[in-house]
Amino acid sequence: MTLTMAIPMMTVTGGAIAELLRIGPRVTALPIVHGSGDFAWEVRRAMLQGQWDCLAVPLPESFQFPVMQAIQALPHPSIVTAIENGAAATFWSPSTSSAGEPSHDGDPPTTSGPQVSYVPIDPCQGVIAALRIAAEERMPIRFIDLETDPFLPQRRTLPDPYALKKVALPQFAAAIVPFLQQPDQPQWIARIQAMAYQLRELSVDYRRILFICNVLDWPWVRQAFFSRELELPPGSGGNQPEIHSLRESSLYFLMGELPYITELYEQARVDLDDDSRLSIDGIKQLLLTARQSYLADYQKRARRITPRMLGQCLQYTRNLTLLEGGFRPQLVTLVTAAKQVAGDGFAIHVLETAKQYRLGSNALWPQVQLGLDQIRLPNREIYPAVSRLPGPPLVWSRCELVPRPDKQDQRKWSQRWNPMQQCSWPPEDEIIENFRSTVFDRAREAMGADLAKTEKFSTSIKDGIDMRDTLRNWHSGEIYVKVLPPIKQGRLDTAVMLFDSPADPRDYPWRTTWFAEHDNESTLAFFGTDFAKEPVGPGICLSTYGGVKFLFPPRPIRDIWADPRLDFTETLEERLLAAACLHSECRHIALVSPGPPGLAWRQLAKHFGKSWVHLPLQRFSDATVQQLRMVHVLNGKQVRSYAAQFIRKV
Repeated sequence: MTLTMAIPMMTVTGGAIAELLRIGPRVTALPIVHGSGDFAWEVRRAMLQGQWDCLAVPLPESFQFPVMQAIQALPHPSIVTAIENGAAATFWSPSTSSAGEPSHDGDPPTTSGPQVSYVPIDPCQGVIAALRIAAEERMPIRFIDLETDPFLPQRRTLPDPYALKKVALPQFAAAIVPFLQQPDQPQWIARIQAMAYQLRELSVDYRRILFICNVLDWPWVRQAFFSRELELPPGSGGNQPEIHSLRESSLYFLMGELPYITELYEQARVDLDDDSRLSIDGIKQLLLTARQSYLADYQKRARRITPRMLGQCLQYTRNLTLLEGGFRPQLVTLVTAAKQVAGDGFAIHVLETAKQYRLGSNALWPQVQLGLDQIRLPNREIYPAVSRLPGPPLVWSRCELVPRPDKQDQRKWSQRWNPMQQCSWPPEDEIIENFRSTVFDRAREAMGADLAKTEKFSTSIKDGIDMRDTLRNWHSGEIYVKVLPPIKQGRLDTAVMLFDSPADPRDYPWRTTWFAEHDNESTLAFFGTDFAKEPVGPGICLSTYGGVKFLFPPRPIRDIWADPRLDFTETLEERLLAAACLHSECRHIALVSPGPPGLAWRQLAKHFGKSWVHLPLQRFSDATVQQLRMVHVLNGKQVRSYAAQFIRKV
């Protein structure tokens, strides 16, 4: 039997259910895109606003008991699986064909052997949402799809379901009908005939039937329903379906929405909150939650994720999403935007947060592991897997992030550490030396500003109008201008940067002095966190600076932490500042710190005949400062050849 359909010209009116969606006088179809929270919300609204005698869903009758049992366990996610032993098990792959050409949507390759078909018990699945409400309302439920072995899924790239926020569901369904492919596979045609036949049978017993179906099927089911030659095709059943729990890492492949967004939907259901716009508003909540975990993880070396930065991340996400032709961002889009705006560290936390689902345990039934078109059953066998409620096509995407090291690997790297050799990572040396050069330049400018003079305007505005003195003498009608003396070059050889002040000695047990490897590096003295407690790779550990002293041009000095001439100091900052005064050959010393030097620090400089040129730490980019605070310690120069593979940015 070949299905053909003429699309009549009609006007679709607004409202929950339009005449377009009626299949006969007693059956109303609700075409949905599977795996969409927006469509699940529309399904709930239609069921709660209407009065229905029966609910029909596009699943085989053999799945009814395990599916309904698994729904009773929600919000615990689960999966109902059935092993199919058909001669030609077929599963869909969105990649390329064997000839290297892009495969067409809905043209799945064929492979021999058994496969697993499954029903995802996902709260954001429209069919599952309908069954959940029907069970609560004690409404009669019928599973009317054809028993198939194997099951051949149909998937197409469809418009973004977020369009439902601006377009009524009947208009959405009518708009895509001209672009739907006519059924051309024997099993697809047989399934449509079986569902239409079952709806006819249900029309005898029930007056108001709601039929939840795939948006790809409903026009053809509607046409077959009125066919005079309609018969019930024979089915071919497989093994009895079983319920399984899933590993937490597999939830991303089970759920149509991000697991975190699904959790928000479930939480809103419990709290009776409005969840009509969670598909977008949940993205903002995801970023806020990721920021909290990021700050807890990186603590003092974390970048400040300000509201402005989050706004930039959302704008970046929006632009990428529009370029991809959608309204809602994919996970890879969110991670890419987070990486570009706030660095790898924040992007990793966005990724981990998006895959979190903290409502309910995953150990109610034997666990399985689900992947993209594959499943590993409790017997450890891996099978091709197809969903009986297939959503939009899924594809692998690539985003380069350096992952967080495993705890077991960290213990192994710590045990192999050789305490007799250590060195720095040259890219970080270059960054911090460039910053030291910038500090010197800005300190010289500040030195010149301190020597600025003011005089009355005569023939030239000199270095600009001095607004303060001009306003102060406004009554005289005189204009005052600034006169800046030439900046004296070569008058700075020492800089001190204090990132954490006051510094707790318990937080910074690592105190050492490093000597330059070449003439373009400074002699460095600093205090930082214990690098041995944070290995990030084989022979690579991470520490965080609390304070640093630069001496440039480099020259050999005694280790400031063992120098008895500095034992009169009481704090880490004072010892670093006293060492700077002791070894500096210039009168002025650049000081970068969160606050200006107090009386004690000024007296310390006066004791050595020096003076501070203070630069507030807030003048420098927060991203730059946090990157500067990270210092990777390598266990020998040979580690430099592969260190870049394990070092990740904040």
